[in-house]
Amino acid sequence: EIEKDLISQVYKNAIQGLSEDDRLLPQVEALLPLLKKGIGIHHGGLLPILKEIVEILFSEGLIKALFATETFAIGINMPAKTVVFTNTRKWDGKDFRWITSGEYIQMSGRAGRRGKDDRGIVIQMIDEKMEPSICKGILYGDPDPLNSSYRISYNMLLNLLRVEDVDPEYLLRASFHQYQQESDAPALEAQADEIEKKANALVVGDGSDDMESKVGEYYQMNEQLLLIERKMKKIIRKPQFVGPFLQNPGRMIKCTIEGEGYGWGVLISYKKKTGTGAAGAAGKMASATPGPQHTVDIMLECVDRHFDDETVNAAAKEEDISNMGLLWKGSFRHCRPFKMGIDNKKLVSYRVFTIGLENIEEISAVRLFVPKDIHPEPGRQNLAKSMKEVQRRFPEGVPLLDPVQDMNVNSADFTKLSERSEALKKRLSSHSICAGFTEDERRNIICSYGKKKDLLEQVKVIRNESRSCQGMVKREELKQMKRVLRHLGHVDANGVIQTKGRTACEINTANELVVVELMFIGVFNDLSVEQTMALLSCLIFDERISDDDPVKGLKSYLSNPFFKLQECARTVAKAMIACKIELDEDEFVGKLNPGLMEAVFAWCKGAKFVDVQRLTGTFEGTTIRTLRRLEELVRQLGSAAKAIGNHELQSKFEKGSDLMKRDIVFCSSLYL
Repeated sequence: EIEKDLISQVYKNAIQGLSEDDRLLPQVEALLPLLKKGIGIHHGGLLPILKEIVEILFSEGLIKALFATETFAIGINMPAKTVVFTNTRKWDGKDFRWITSGEYIQMSGRAGRRGKDDRGIVIQMIDEKMEPSICKGILYGDPDPLNSSYRISYNMLLNLLRVEDVDPEYLLRASFHQYQQESDAPALEAQADEIEKKANALVVGDGSDDMESKVGEYYQMNEQLLLIERKMKKIIRKPQFVGPFLQNPGRMIKCTIEGEGYGWGVLISYKKKTGTGAAGAAGKMASATPGPQHTVDIMLECVDRHFDDETVNAAAKEEDISNMGLLWKGSFRHCRPFKMGIDNKKLVSYRVFTIGLENIEEISAVRLFVPKDIHPEPGRQNLAKSMKEVQRRFPEGVPLLDPVQDMNVNSADFTKLSERSEALKKRLSSHSICAGFTEDERRNIICSYGKKKDLLEQVKVIRNESRSCQGMVKREELKQMKRVLRHLGHVDANGVIQTKGRTACEINTANELVVVELMFIGVFNDLSVEQTMALLSCLIFDERISDDDPVKGLKSYLSNPFFKLQECARTVAKAMIACKIELDEDEFVGKLNPGLMEAVFAWCKGAKFVDVQRLTGTFEGTTIRTLRRLEELVRQLGSAAKAIGNHELQSKFEKGSDLMKRDIVFCSSLYL
């Protein structure tokens, strides 16, 4: 009871400075009963004075359980004995994500104070499945990296340009961002040297420069041939050529899925997406649905990727092997190609994969008998035996369909590619590398050269990255921003600050370019003080609005100025795009938020805070924070108007500032 009386006394003394109406606010009335029960709340939507009351009471040990956001855990020495995480995910402005190790350490570190408490207890309430790796990363992960978020603003750039003999590039060179970039260069150079050493250690042929030159020539021609053959296969795989040979099951087809060669398989069925030939909207919808237009079901030899998992014990694997025949459907995600000489033959299974025409590598002239039902294991095993028998009978390779004679591929492009392919094959066969080595030796030499070439390409990329790190960061961005300032008339061709630029030098709370445009086209001249304050709130308020049409419901005396603001923003956005800055014009204009225009207008007209709050869809704390930032912007605009000698605007902004500063919005802090 003593603590309850003490809480009531502290609370009543704290709100004594508020007006009678402000003391009747829902938050003010609802908080005291909770505090008397030893329960506190602390978040950004709470009134600032109420947050301070909660902080003071908690620091004195009068609050036993506090529900707070992570802000409370940053740099505050509070007597917390236990920290409870009700959730391990948080909203970061874009999506819900797991908290980082640094955030966890900061918040959990509030439990128990060093030198004052014997221990601190941390409780995590897990209400969803969490992978062990995620949990380990949160509890034992590295602290959050310290990365520079340095960016150049137009206000900063203009203030640097107005000072004689000060180069903005000097500030960039002296920034932590530049230091971080340059600090990466030695590690990249060391990485490049190590890879280059590996590349030089690879011997191509006899190791002579002449041999490497010849191998390089052969390698380039072979790469060209492979490229031409890929283009030829792309033409052959077109439905009009390959389709007729896929109508009946049993044809042997060699295929590759996601770059992995599965070898020869047997065609089970061929399907075309239904509805794609229909006219009108139905045909368009069928064609637009995801997935290939033509699919092929093919039985392939494979191994379940499950057997590659070393964490699965031997007994479980043996059980899976015994049940393997029950599985007849295969996919790239679950099955990989069988590796001859590496994989145990008892791991081999034959499954039916569904692939697209682009996965077909070669089409055989041979067709096998396919049982009606290939789902049972015996049917697939018999089909596999027939396929093996064909491969045994043709040791030099299964006979293929001829693209021209059998498949009637007679397009001009294919003929041209075929001629180039034949010419390259002749040049390769007569090359000294082909004549002087056996096929295995030649393959090894080419493989060594390919590896060396790839490594040297990596070295080149890494060294280029290293050079870019050593160059000045944001130089191009700085040039683009200077062009924008010239385009909008803030500076002249020689970089000398103009009147517009001097005005923008005073503004850093909102987008200085848009605000200055509003001033110089005379938008504020035709508005009353209340309308001006309401319009400026659009540049400050950044809460999300669910309504698709943000202007819906606004009176004309507020919506018309807002439309003029949008026009100014579009002018600035077009200037930035013209100066090669990557920007989405609609997104830039969409950041202007009229959600508090009515509330600000009413506040400046002298309305009570409780009535103003009804016009918003935000928490009281958010409204007050926005109004305080708005007052700061208005003061800056008053200084800007004074700097350019516009006393009429200056007096308007000063009057607006006076209208804003009253009651609970600007009540003094309890810490002062």
